[in-house]
Amino acid sequence: MNRMRIRSLLCGVAAAALATTGLAALGAGQAAGATTDSKATATTTAGTTALSDRWYAAAPYLMPTDNNPPDAGAIMDATGLKAFQLAFILAPNGGGCSPTWGGTSAVSSDTAVGSVIDGIRAKGGDVSVSIGGYGGTKLGQACSDAASTAAAYQQVISKYQLKAIDFDLEEPEYENTAAVAHEIGAAKILQQNNPGLYVSVTTAGTADGTGWFGKQMLNEAKSQGFTPNNFSIMPFDGGFNGAASQTSALTNFNTILQSTFGWDEATAYAHEGFSGMNGRSDTGEYFKQADFQTVLDFATSHHMDRFTFWSLNRDRQCSPPDNGTTSGTCSSVPQADWEFAKYSVTFAGTTPSRR
Repeated sequence: MNRMRIRSLLCGVAAAALATTGLAALGAGQAAGATTDSKATATTTAGTTALSDRWYAAAPYLMPTDNNPPDAGAIMDATGLKAFQLAFILAPNGGGCSPTWGGTSAVSSDTAVGSVIDGIRAKGGDVSVSIGGYGGTKLGQACSDAASTAAAYQQVISKYQLKAIDFDLEEPEYENTAAVAHEIGAAKILQQNNPGLYVSVTTAGTADGTGWFGKQMLNEAKSQGFTPNNFSIMPFDGGFNGAASQTSALTNFNTILQSTFGWDEATAYAHEGFSGMNGRSDTGEYFKQADFQTVLDFATSHHMDRFTFWSLNRDRQCSPPDNGTTSGTCSSVPQADWEFAKYSVTFAGTTPSRR
């Protein structure tokens, strides 16, 4: 399945982006040197005040160094958005069990993403960090066991003083049984070692809810006794056609959660999440504003735990609005800038899910 091809761009071009246009797009104040390093150290030392879980659950994805990253502060000012899901943490392209941004930029020496996080927090917001995504080598594949995988992710949590983290388990990693066991085991360890950490697990969606590999991932979580804040599916790139097909998939996924974990319907919805794609998907499906509103209404009426989308980099109009292609930097549907982000803001402001 051609899943999230535009997300895999991070793996192939992040090195150039970090060296040239990516850093420029992040704005002034990111030049290398003692000033930036001391700023990153201050962030780690000071920590942050956590937002409510509802904000972490509503955080849209943002590539901070690729796909023409928008200014997070401008989005906050325009929409009231407070939380961002930064993507993606991968294993190094050259091999090894250490965290990098996109396989190229070591977390240990990062200042570029740290500066973005500082700017968001200075305006009263916060971030979650997403690991995995489509393509690239994941730490669950590169590390030898769950403990070493967790240790690598703990570096990310400690570096950025995270209160939330997202495990985006999809192709090709979720087809690797050992790698998925490492990721789920790592998530459980991080949850235990970081009290209050908001943990989401995101995987592929199908018309039936999720496919065979998604179900195997859920079974792995059950066998390890791991329950995250939510299991989210991505109902796009799989023959979907608008909101009705998405809410049907969410209903079917709820049934899968019930049968896997022995939950009743309400408990399953309280642990269920939606991760959509705004505008034109990789396979040419269209999800417009009315579709997002329908799914938002479904999510809030069923007291679901999460409502997010890929991505803020795409939450602006192309020129022309629909050029018949899928872009990593615009939505391919007519829209105002950051129009899809407002659905996340609405979700964050609703009554919390019932647990």
